[in-house]
Amino acid sequence: MKVPAQKGPVIAVVGPSGVGKDSLMTALQQADPGVLLMRRVITRAPEAGGEDYTAVSEAEFEALVQDGVFALHWAAHGLHYGILKEIETLRHGASGVLVNLSRGVLLEAQNAFDDFRVLSVTARPEVLAARLAARGREDAAEVQRRLARASKPLPAGLAQVHEIDNSGDLGVAVMAARAALQPVRA
Repeated sequence: MKVPAQKGPVIAVVGPSGVGKDSLMTALQQADPGVLLMRRVITRAPEAGGEDYTAVSEAEFEALVQDGVFALHWAAHGLHYGILKEIETLRHGASGVLVNLSRGVLLEAQNAFDDFRVLSVTARPEVLAARLAARGREDAAEVQRRLARASKPLPAGLAQVHEIDNSGDLGVAVMAARAALQPVRA
């Protein structure tokens, strides 16, 4: 009899703009090919760049919601975001599936997925400010708004949260994240 493939956890990666979520996610996948990345569907122009995402219009997004293709969807910062139900297929046989989520949807995600973990990525304020300025997508006022939101706490009631400091060398953050997600078993 064939044993079904084990389902890996859904691993939410959250943190303020400029903290290096996408860099950390890519590095984690490179460190463990069993870790998969879930692409988000976003009502953002395709040329906006930043992360790998599926760009859709507001009307297309609403049609996808009506068709019931999302495991999870939410609005934040004037955009709509969605995670396709295909995340469940990706979980089979994976070490885990990384997905960039917003803090405001974490409790809903915890209820939606049977094995759910959170990597809360942080960085010192001066590091965030320098990264935001370097990418050049926001004006000075928007950088200040993003920095003010950076210290917003995660919602209470999350079961598995691991804080990862990504202020310095990415390799150090990757090691910390891998250790948090795969603790040594006695």
